[in-house]
Amino acid sequence: MSRENTRTPDLIIKAGILLTMNHGLEVLRDTVVVVSKGRIVDILPEDRDQVSYEPAKEVLDASGHMVLPGLVNAHTHAAMTLFRGYADDLPLKQWLFDKIFPAEARLLSPESVFWGAMLGFAEMISTGTTCFMDGYFFQDQTLLAAMEVGIRGLAAQGVIDFPAPGVPDPAKNLEVGEAFLKEWAGASQLVRPGLFCHSPVTCSEETLGEAMEICERYEVPLQIHLSETQDEVNEIEAKTGKRPVFYLDELGLLKSTLVAAHAVHLDENEIERIAETGVRLVHVPESNMKLASGAARVWWMTQAGVLVGLGTDGSASNNNLDLFQEMDMAAKLAKVSSGNPEALDARTTLRMATIWGSYLLGLQDEIGSIEVGKKADLVVLDLDAPHLQPVYDPFSLVVYSASGGDVRDVVVEGRILYKNREFVDLDLEEIKAKVREFTRPLKTGE
Repeated sequence: MSRENTRTPDLIIKAGILLTMNHGLEVLRDTVVVVSKGRIVDILPEDRDQVSYEPAKEVLDASGHMVLPGLVNAHTHAAMTLFRGYADDLPLKQWLFDKIFPAEARLLSPESVFWGAMLGFAEMISTGTTCFMDGYFFQDQTLLAAMEVGIRGLAAQGVIDFPAPGVPDPAKNLEVGEAFLKEWAGASQLVRPGLFCHSPVTCSEETLGEAMEICERYEVPLQIHLSETQDEVNEIEAKTGKRPVFYLDELGLLKSTLVAAHAVHLDENEIERIAETGVRLVHVPESNMKLASGAARVWWMTQAGVLVGLGTDGSASNNNLDLFQEMDMAAKLAKVSSGNPEALDARTTLRMATIWGSYLLGLQDEIGSIEVGKKADLVVLDLDAPHLQPVYDPFSLVVYSASGGDVRDVVVEGRILYKNREFVDLDLEEIKAKVREFTRPLKTGE
């Protein structure tokens, strides 16, 4: 670990326990993290002479608490906070086509997406997520909301071969998507644009193939829902004679730039092909359970060498954006579905929510672990609560005991966004009031 001499740090964080999530999963105690210009410039024992540094502009004292990398929510729809609790306890197809799609047609506008996304990002920050992968409509507004909040991530314009919010003519879905990429590429250091094809069922062969070509030109990943339900698998098999993974393979989509969410109903041959081609998957356990989609074979996927991230899905099908809760559910679901209590251990699960998630965005050299040279995206976990004592294994504590409500402080690129459980700059009451205003028609039937 190196030290940069004669530099005045912007921020020093004193950590009682530091979960680095580096290659060796190193755990450090009583450690100081030194941050300058958004990056970690040094990591050293707290009792070590720090004379080479001038006093930091700000000090975050987490002595006696835990510091870990900011979590990566690799699959979400932030603005769907607008529909939290609106259509629960329904199967996926009925939930989506009979409830959510009609509600979106009524409610979605650039303004409602902005405020819905603001609420989603506020929830993410307050529960320890510092980076996201999002797919939805009116995504310029999601980008603006992310920039306002200060969270890192990728916001992808939704592509579907049906009339959609902001894209009434489905023939123009990719034209709108590419225009979105062109307009927002390079607009922010923290947030990038992307494309999100809804699924192989709702997007044609031509749409899928052209979407991948566009994403390759703009060097961004293509997101998609894959094999979320058995009905979806059956429909694709009936239409193409192939299981979904091999259908996408025939179209030339199986590449490391494809990020596929859910992947509940993959057989062994599909998992093997995913591993061979480097496609990245996102496990979304709570949404899968709530919609009775099934239990993804995530443990077998990781054993096969597939890179798997963790996501919450949108608030309409979860109903929260708490990745700590998602980790707990992911690990336990893997154990009960496999009959193996060692499946998806705490260390692997935390990797999914941090360093592995960063690979899905191509940001593995920037975030996902606490190392010198990386961006300072950090979370402080308050260990004072009774359910977080004693600390035997910090990885197990994070995955099985902690929740988003235990997050005390959040830092993104060296900037403190959330301190002592309060937002530094956001007006949360305004955000909540705006969301209540936009969602009133669904409550009153207007």
